[in-house]
Parts: sequence; C-alpha cells; structure tokens
Amino acid sequence: MGALISRFWFMLFPAKEYKIVVVGLDNAGKTTTLYKLHLGEVVTTNPTVGSNVEELVYKNIRFEVWDLGGQDRLRTSWATYYRGTHAIIVVIDSTDRARISIMKDELFRLLGHEDLQHSVVLVLLINKISRMP
Repeated sequence: MGALISRFWFMLFPAKEYKIVVVGLDNAGKTTTLYKLHLGEVVTTNPTVGSNVEELVYKNIRFEVWDLGGQDRLRTSWATYYRGTHAIIVVIDSTDRARISIMKDELFRLLGHEDLQHSVVLVLLINKISRMP
C-alpha cells in the first residue's frame, strides 16, 4: 500500500532534478568531496581518469553529480559537460599555492562559457594537510 501511495505522490509532485559538475585540478579533492556527499564518509580514491557520475537524492530532489578529471590533458574536455548544468562546484586545494594561478585561469575560462551563464558557482577551498612520514 505504501508503494502505491509513494508512486501516486511522485506522479502529483515529480522529483526535481539538477545537474552538478565538479571541477578542479588533479589531486584537489573532487572525488573525495563527491563520495563524502554520496556515502557520508571519506573513502580512499584513485586519480580520476575521465569522469565519475553519481546520483544523490535528498528528499524530493535528485542531483546528477559529474566529477571530472583534473589532469592537464583532461581539462580541455570539461566544456563538453557544461550543457544543462545547474551548478558548478570548483574544488581548490588551498595548500597547493604553486598551482593557484592555474586554477584561477581555469575558473575564469569556465565563468566565460556560454552554457554556464545561468549556473550557480560554488568555489570550495579545501585545506589538505599532507601527512609527513
């Protein structure tokens, strides 16, 4: 009976769906951030080659979250994911001072992209503490 009521509810009030793209340089913490949101815990990750996509559900809202690889050769393909994007999360490792200017250039490039003119942008700075042996 509950399943029937649930189906009827979603027919009357369909779930809202949003596309979110997560970008940043390699080793910035994009995949860790995605899986912390998705699973609620920090997991061990490997460098993303290409992209990861996960569906996050919160109440009656569905988020399709694309985590894009941040290696230099992959950054040129970021723009192919921008169409239909509602929000961009830009993840920056704030302790990686040597590459802050590279990320600034990438940020300005994506802000100028026409497919993102009506998208919300969140700049997430992460303080990654390197573990010393």
